Amino acid sequence: MALSTNEIRAAAERLHQAEKTRIQIRQLSLDHPAIDIGDAYAIQHAWIDLKRAEGRTIRGHKIGLTSKAMQSQLSIDEPDSGVLLDDMFFADGGTVPTDHFIATRIEAELAFVIRHRLEGPNCTIFDVLNATDFVVPALEILDTRVQRVDPDTKATRKIYDTIADNAANAGIVLGGRPIRPLDTDLRWIGALVSRNGQLEETGLAAGVLNHPATAVAWLANKIAASGLALEPGQTVLAGSFIRAIECRKGDTIQADYGPYGTVSCYFG
Repeated sequence: MALSTNEIRAAAERLHQAEKTRIQIRQLSLDHPAIDIGDAYAIQHAWIDLKRAEGRTIRGHKIGLTSKAMQSQLSIDEPDSGVLLDDMFFADGGTVPTDHFIATRIEAELAFVIRHRLEGPNCTIFDVLNATDFVVPALEILDTRVQRVDPDTKATRKIYDTIADNAANAGIVLGGRPIRPLDTDLRWIGALVSRNGQLEETGLAAGVLNHPATAVAWLANKIAASGLALEPGQTVLAGSFIRAIECRKGDTIQADYGPYGTVSCYFG
């Protein structure tokens, strides 16, 4: 790690303020050219600590950048992760308050609801399937508290900026029909995602590391280094298998998972 404790805390406070004011901050990677992955996660954790100090509780985790295309684009070789808090969960078919966010986008995913404690460092896909109560269709709402493109240098944000920004997470909508993890081949679950009745994106869950449970195993192994595990009752978003869809006030998003139901939300 290259950043000091004070620099990490200051970066977390800037992100916290950006979320509250809905004014994006300059890329942390520009302000701290020596920043590394460890620093980015330290900033994320410090920001989550600020939110927990205000009364929020951890409800799970999200996994991002699970596609090879996105990893190649950012010159990384593994996914990233963020934390799901209680105020990030929105009702299926309900209204997402657009005014609470800066630049919302949405992705289609599968969410794993954990039944038994799942811990690394040697967690496998089989451990994940055995420890999962059920899998459910989900939408992830993304936001960015960090500028995507710097107005002065035209530099695009780096993986460090995204990780520090809680892996760009802002919300989650669960819906459709819960699935027991061994009742079907999860790789072949697909979604047709529409905005205002127009089909925007389609995809198969196999796009997530060939099997979405592989991503959950990766996360369990990753957080084991910090002495953490996936706990009973937590929800884990396994990663998107579509490109992110831009969403604006007045948009209705629906993801049709075929025999596994639909999940939707309205940006009001």
